[in-house]
Amino acid sequence: MEDELNMLQSLGLTLPTPAYLFGMILFSVIGIAAYRYGRKNSRKTTRWLGIALMLYPYVIFETWQLYVVGIGLCVSLYIWRR
Repeated sequence: MEDELNMLQSLGLTLPTPAYLFGMILFSVIGIAAYRYGRKNSRKTTRWLGIALMLYPYVIFETWQLYVVGIGLCVSLYIWRR
């Protein structure tokens, strides 16, 4: 098992940290809630921000970037709630 992990690390692949996994789940759940709220109330901006919250963790690989973008999208949800 250790040899396999070392081989993956030599290829440049690393496993996500627990903080990254927690943030990914947290922002995805917020995204699902925003999408459902936007669909129920016919709010396109809220719906698209919800989709963005669900999908952006798949293109960001650093934990600090995950939280910065996630908090920014959540602030956008708060601002565009009207």
